[in-house]
Amino acid sequence: MRLLSFVVPLLLATACAPKQVSVTNPTTPPSTGQVSGPATPAPTSANTVDPVPARVLESDTTARPQWLKQRIATVLAERKRNPITRILRYTYGGQTVYYISAPCCDQYSNVFDTKGKLICQPDGGITGKGDGKCPDFDKNKTNEKLVWQDPR
Repeated sequence: MRLLSFVVPLLLATACAPKQVSVTNPTTPPSTGQVSGPATPAPTSANTVDPVPARVLESDTTARPQWLKQRIATVLAERKRNPITRILRYTYGGQTVYYISAPCCDQYSNVFDTKGKLICQPDGGITGKGDGKCPDFDKNKTNEKLVWQDPR
């Protein structure tokens, strides 16, 4: 009993004691022996990563086919997507096509002909490579025009 009265307070005190963390600093000098040099470049105010420029294009509202207007109305009737829906017009395979961005994540983006027939899904899906029906789309698309993007 006497042992128990000693052990219980000891366990409680240990369990409630603040945890201590030992912080150490490296003491090995750089290989050159100096702080400035190729091993540790001096900080700079210049950006070290080339950012992807934001594409701000003006929408081309001319000659939107009726089926495309209906798709736009459908997107606007739904809640805002993240990322927002963008519709781009390209020349691909000798014809005008419309690229509609994927609504999210692993979903497919769609490429339609001028009559609204699905040609292919060039990106998205689990692999990110689409349905495989137009693997050369990114390389061979030309004449990009922003047709519409969700303004919300």
